[in-house]
Amino acid sequence: MTANPPKLLSVVVPAHNEAPGIAHAIEVIVDALASCGMRLEVVIVDDGSHDATRPTVEKMGEENIQLIGHPRNQGKGYALKKGLYHATGEVAFMIDSDMEVWPSELETYFTALESADIVIGSKRHPLSNVRTPTMRKFLSLAFNIIERLLTGVKASDTQAGVKAARSRALYTILPILTVKRYAFDAELLAVATLLGLRIRELPVDIDLKASFSGKEVARMLLDLFGIGYRLRIKKWYQKSFVETRITYKLLALEGTARDSS
Repeated sequence: MTANPPKLLSVVVPAHNEAPGIAHAIEVIVDALASCGMRLEVVIVDDGSHDATRPTVEKMGEENIQLIGHPRNQGKGYALKKGLYHATGEVAFMIDSDMEVWPSELETYFTALESADIVIGSKRHPLSNVRTPTMRKFLSLAFNIIERLLTGVKASDTQAGVKAARSRALYTILPILTVKRYAFDAELLAVATLLGLRIRELPVDIDLKASFSGKEVARMLLDLFGIGYRLRIKKWYQKSFVETRITYKLLALEGTARDSS
């Protein structure tokens, strides 16, 4: 009897002006994930970098590294969504290229997917190690409180930047996501909660030195209120999900009809 091949793990890494550290980050990620028992593909999304991020990745010449991108900076959410659409693995893992956030026990993120659809790193997990400016902690807590009220997401932290998920679950969510920048994670988990997907929080190690600018805070809040409006008032996500399912069913029926003709 032939053994089933190991699952393919797609690692999606958004990068914007990360030339000095991107090669080292990729090496660390690949080395850390090599022990997880899965085949590996790495999707680097160059989010309109103006430095040598793209040529640095190209110079690495690794077969399992796929480099995609766009000429103008669109935001982390846009980059993640684009990278996930290029990923081909059964499991997806998302992590920031600056390496400021790292899973405390990496393999547990994938074993947790045996009973969950999405696994997220949380800086409020009791086993997390968090080093970050006090003001950033306060803003993060305030954001989470508002997020819970507006979206119904029960997670204690949605913005840590480390996530693993079953790709099938992500492909259910991605077509109806609209946020391009900082609140992408909040929107993803709001829609996942709406659809009844299972979300689990795990610890992370965080070392953040910079705080948010006033402009970034304003943009995040604006995006968050937009998510709440589409979810609670317009019921836009609910309607879009139904329309997407109908479209997929029609495409499947057309494909079946062509195959039988």
